[in-house]
Amino acid sequence: MASPLACMGRDGYGRCQVLLLLLALAVVVLLPPSSAVHGSGRSGGYEDISAIFMFGDSIVDPGNNNHRLTEAKANFPPYGQDFPGRVATGRFSNGLVPGDLLASKLGVKELLPPYLADDLQPNDLLTGVAFASGGSGYDPLTSTFSTARSSAEQLELFHDYKEKVAAIVGEEKMTRVISKAIFFTIMGANDIVNNYFAVPLRRHEYDLPSYIDFLVSSAINFTMTLNNMGAKKIGVVGVPPLGCCPSQIILGGSPSRECEPLRNQASVLFNSKISKEIDRLNAEWNGYGSKFVYIDIYYNLLDLIQNPVFYGFKEVKEGCCGSTVLSAAVFIAYHNACPNAIDYIFWDGFHPTEKAYNIVVDKLIQQNRKYLV
Repeated sequence: MASPLACMGRDGYGRCQVLLLLLALAVVVLLPPSSAVHGSGRSGGYEDISAIFMFGDSIVDPGNNNHRLTEAKANFPPYGQDFPGRVATGRFSNGLVPGDLLASKLGVKELLPPYLADDLQPNDLLTGVAFASGGSGYDPLTSTFSTARSSAEQLELFHDYKEKVAAIVGEEKMTRVISKAIFFTIMGANDIVNNYFAVPLRRHEYDLPSYIDFLVSSAINFTMTLNNMGAKKIGVVGVPPLGCCPSQIILGGSPSRECEPLRNQASVLFNSKISKEIDRLNAEWNGYGSKFVYIDIYYNLLDLIQNPVFYGFKEVKEGCCGSTVLSAAVFIAYHNACPNAIDYIFWDGFHPTEKAYNIVVDKLIQQNRKYLV
């Protein structure tokens, strides 16, 4: 039988099992607040975090694209070979992705599920979900190319989430969960790599600095819309060193297989400008109960790439599943991966391994601890 949540929402689900969901949520609401909102275990002094919400692209998409007609999906082997149960859930990695690791390390819950999952349980809604879609970006044209859910469509899903939860537990409780939650957004990589550098349309309209300005403006508009929808703590994650992805190294054509410099320069420029805008937002909104945090992923991942032995890695420039532009997503469905993913920083041509994500997320939490409570 279909999950109660599979009958709800805008994507053609009915209302056939709302009563069953209401009954189930009634049990949740009657539990003590620490159980009903916070999840199974709290640790590290983060008891005030009610939920985790994630917006973004394939780095943090745990399976929202599974039922979508797009090349940007990962619900088949070899993805998930090191996930609990060796299940390919739609996560673009051999195991967990940053949303899962953040939710777990911040003591909210062990996995951050996709909002469009077929089997969501009542407490999944109250403790947070991911709206991210592989292939998405701040530029709407990026999502058009990949047939992903755009950043605007992800906000529509959040609006749908709010209505759904308010109808079940009430407006006041829904507002409280959102106000005490942490929101993360990580996009921009597809805009730069798969749109600007791969497709000539935007390059005819913008030089690189102008396109970065357009992306930053779009990112800030997204962030402020999220804030207007009730989000109080928002972490805006920068883009990684894109030129160091195995696929981009190959595209760069360096005989020594060095990181492609222009893509890294674009990454640094985006991160520099978005961090300044986040500082501006904090200055303007100081005293209004909102926190905006720029979270660096560029130098944290670059540290692994430049010092692999220190972190226990042996392979920096190759992906465990391959290193070309076509060594990712549907293009490697049911292909064999390397047997020793623990030695690799990158799982495929674009995405890091769970081990690399785990180290980077530890760094992000340590660096931003004071902003997360």
